[in-house]
Amino acid sequence: MKKVLVIIPTYNESENIVKIIGEILSLNIADTSLDILVIDDNSVDGTSQLVKALNLPQVKVIDRERKLGLGTAYIRGFKYAIENNYDYVFEMDADFSHDPKALPGFISRMDKYDLVIGSRYIEGIAVVNWPLSRLMISMGAGYYTRFITSLPVKDVTAGFMCYKVSSLKQINLDSVKSNGYSFQIEMKYRMWKKGFKLIEIPIVFIDRRAGVSKMSRKIVYEAAFMVWKLKYWSIANKL
Repeated sequence: MKKVLVIIPTYNESENIVKIIGEILSLNIADTSLDILVIDDNSVDGTSQLVKALNLPQVKVIDRERKLGLGTAYIRGFKYAIENNYDYVFEMDADFSHDPKALPGFISRMDKYDLVIGSRYIEGIAVVNWPLSRLMISMGAGYYTRFITSLPVKDVTAGFMCYKVSSLKQINLDSVKSNGYSFQIEMKYRMWKKGFKLIEIPIVFIDRRAGVSKMSRKIVYEAAFMVWKLKYWSIANKL
């Protein structure tokens, strides 16, 4: 029986969180125990309270005092997965852009890989309801990152991923400081440079059903600078 943890960071996701928890827990995956960890950044819309009201033993909540960002939320979740002896840990959005029905496909590959990446670009472009500007930023980040770092991943900013916890614990999580797009790039790069096995599998990314996107210009700029930092840290053997 494999222990699997799905981390869902939230900030004002009351319109989505109960529904996505229900869909995840409705999955029947052979030889798998599935838990959910919601990490809430002090949502003002009652997201955390809705999750707690479910009173489900498979669902845990970590409340943070303010909006601290995606990267720090995942790092907190990774440490929770390590401390509680999970086998695999997922990154997953609350807004249904990541389809819960795809989870078994990730898990089926985890015996052979250390990181499975849900890719929007491995088989053409599988993005629905995104404006062209957002698509160009995402694809441009991929070309930019690969050119500078040689990271062999098409969807460098993908946020639907599954890590093998035994491999993840070999990453110095305390040294990971980035958020947003740059966090996703940094974690893939660190896993690759450690020599772990990465694979991209095709997913269909559908823009959020409800709520408001957290994308900002600051997140894009941070990612642009982070790529150069990663290149320098690799050369200086500081990863």
